[in-house]
Amino acid sequence: MSDLLDPTNDYVFKRLFAEAPDLLVNLINDLRPDLPDIMSVDILNPNIEASELTGKYIILDVLARDGEGHCYNVEIQVRRYGAWHKRGLFYLARTLGTQLDAGEDYQHLRASVGLHLLDFDLFTATENERRQAVCRFEMRDETQPDISLGNILQMNLIELNKADRIGLEPGPLSAWITFFKHWQEELTMANVAHEPVKKAMSRIRERTTVSLPGFRVRLRNLPESNLLEWRA
Repeated sequence: MSDLLDPTNDYVFKRLFAEAPDLLVNLINDLRPDLPDIMSVDILNPNIEASELTGKYIILDVLARDGEGHCYNVEIQVRRYGAWHKRGLFYLARTLGTQLDAGEDYQHLRASVGLHLLDFDLFTATENERRQAVCRFEMRDETQPDISLGNILQMNLIELNKADRIGLEPGPLSAWITFFKHWQEELTMANVAHEPVKKAMSRIRERTTVSLPGFRVRLRNLPESNLLEWRA
């Protein structure tokens, strides 16, 4: 299956999930299995603008809002670069800050949630860090973590390489890890039973048109006319 579109490519990732809100709902729920499920989302940035394909770093995230008004910034990153965490925090805070107009009551604020799939190891300083692939950051007291300001600001990180290497408990999250790390392996993917992952794999197959010389080059180096063909 080496001729398929790569779901870790930021362009493919955004098209895959922005065009299938139900699939994005599944992904959000499966990446946060201990929290209440969301039922639906509206995609806030379904299109890919030309301005997003220029600049030092290309960030093709998916912005969505659920039925309760909570906002989600979902992205995949394949390359680690300096100050990555600062950029993630900036986008998280900006998503929160744009919810209200001047004079609106702060009670109307809803959660701003970042979901970041990282195809590189981020935390490696200690053995404990090297053995933890899933992290969630919220506003908590350093001395007594049970004292919290709530989860109105929440950043979830999933280090894909690490999760694949150390192994996770079988389940939906593990199935997504398999999808993002082993999408080219037909036998491996055939053993995945999680329906949303099977649907994602099916969409990748259906919408692939071979344009591999362009596909294998980093997106920012491609002329806009030679990005990828993705059938509607």
